[in-house]
Amino acid sequence: MGTRKTEQWRQNLAVLWLGTFIAGMGFSEIMPFISLYVDDLGTFTKGQLTMYSGLTYAATFFVIAVVSPLWGKLADRKGRKLMLLRSSLGMAAVIGLMGFVTNVWQLIGLRFLQGFFAGYIPNASALIASETPKEKSGNALGILTTGYVSGNLIGPVLGGILAQVFSIRWTFILTGIFLIIVFFLSATLVHEHFTPISKARQAQAGFFLKQVKNPTLIVVLLISTMFIQMGNNSITPIISLYVRQLMHHTGPITLVAGIIAALPGISTLLAAPKLGEYGDRHGTQRVLVFGYVFAVLMYFPQGFVTSVWLLGIFRFMIGISDGALFPAVQTMLTKNAPQSLTGTVFSWNQSFQALGSMLGAMLGGVVANWFNYNGVFMFTALTLLLNFLLLAWLVPEMRQWHKRPAKRSIN
Repeated sequence: MGTRKTEQWRQNLAVLWLGTFIAGMGFSEIMPFISLYVDDLGTFTKGQLTMYSGLTYAATFFVIAVVSPLWGKLADRKGRKLMLLRSSLGMAAVIGLMGFVTNVWQLIGLRFLQGFFAGYIPNASALIASETPKEKSGNALGILTTGYVSGNLIGPVLGGILAQVFSIRWTFILTGIFLIIVFFLSATLVHEHFTPISKARQAQAGFFLKQVKNPTLIVVLLISTMFIQMGNNSITPIISLYVRQLMHHTGPITLVAGIIAALPGISTLLAAPKLGEYGDRHGTQRVLVFGYVFAVLMYFPQGFVTSVWLLGIFRFMIGISDGALFPAVQTMLTKNAPQSLTGTVFSWNQSFQALGSMLGAMLGGVVANWFNYNGVFMFTALTLLLNFLLLAWLVPEMRQWHKRPAKRSIN
């Protein structure tokens, strides 16, 4: 039985790697070009375009931030596999419809609706975390991360080619088709050893923070997720517009923007598994410290580049910090929460990630409107530096990152 379960968690990892790869490819096909798509849906000033682009991004994440904890409680009662099916099928329908909108408010409305069906990636992470032996969780989550970022790597390039050859609308339709494939993969090949938790038992147990040994650590990690995602997503709404400015509005802009958007995925793909394995052996806090310092150093120069080549180099380097930060936070959450709360904790993590995405998109648009695109990169570096200082202040163990941790530490 033990051998069979071992084979099943490995099969789950393989299948969900492919599922997150396709989902990541589908999502990233459209994300770098939404601002250009918004520009096609009306006649806007530069300020209006950045604000509408930020609102279009933020709409989805506002809903995710509100509903994710509810989906997480349901996942702990009904299972994470059901949430995978809900998310992939719902997103397939909504994103496919985005290819047929005729004005920006229809697009914003569908992005708002998209938030209700979000959650494939965090539920895949929660399922892997709950089905994988604790001593392998850091490496497994690092490997799973490469599925998503590999999709992110291919998606923008494929989307850029489709947008250049056909139109941006086709990227939405193709994304819907890809997500239907993810639905069938998840339905037929993913296995979950799940013990349902009744609604009455959940209510009796109380709020999830009362059930963990170190609630302060959990809260700080959730806030860190918000800051990390806020930094990343402040860049996303303006990256294609920044590329267009650097290219002086000439040449294959969508294709180049797609390649620039994909570059971090290459380095994340290479770095995440190794960093996860290193964290399992030497302490996840070491990986976090490296990720924050490296991200701050790489974000600042991006606001001063004069060519897309330099921008591409720095975007490539950012992927290394992404490969450190997100899996490290997820690993620390996994190792510091009981297995019965995995779905709840990961849903709250998604909620804070969505808050970060929403705030990043809106603040990125505001900063770009006030200080031009260059200011957004400096804003991102400063927010990550603030997050790092907050983490070091509130989590004493982070200040001991250079020491090899004891077996029962936060790593």
